[in-house]
Amino acid sequence: MTTEINIPSLDSLEYIPYLDNNGQLTDKFQGIGAYAIFDQEKVLQFVGYSRDVDFSLKQHLVRQPQKCYWLKVQTIDRPSRVLLESIRDAWTAENGSIPVGNESDAAKWSEPIDAKVAMTADEQTSYNSSDELTQSKILKTIARRVESQILLELELRGVKMQPRFNPKLKEKGLLDLK
Repeated sequence: MTTEINIPSLDSLEYIPYLDNNGQLTDKFQGIGAYAIFDQEKVLQFVGYSRDVDFSLKQHLVRQPQKCYWLKVQTIDRPSRVLLESIRDAWTAENGSIPVGNESDAAKWSEPIDAKVAMTADEQTSYNSSDELTQSKILKTIARRVESQILLELELRGVKMQPRFNPKLKEKGLLDLK
């Protein structure tokens, strides 16, 4: 018995604005699916898939707010990694090249934000000469500073949602939505 996989072409799907007129991310993509994210000029930036498309789209917006302007989404009813990977691969092939978010910038799209890269020289010196508890406090302070910068960038972008970051990860100098 074979299963026919009907994969829509990326070109056949309509562009959907990442944010609505109220600065909110659409919530009509709850559940499983594949998605393509485009910048302001509708250049493909990232192709992904998720068991929770809505949450993944929020994560990407927080991580890459200036590259998330348009979406194309294909939801599916039942989890199928094979189908989701097939959609991602077909859309990438249709694009003619691997999007930067799936290649050289993959970590910026898929990994928690590393606030440690924003550590000042003084913070680095203090961090290196401190015990574990003090190091954790320093990392949390840095993460909060980077979080403030992200929130400001989202506000300037017109985003009205209030992201909640995982407090446990802040102690490690990382930011990711909860």
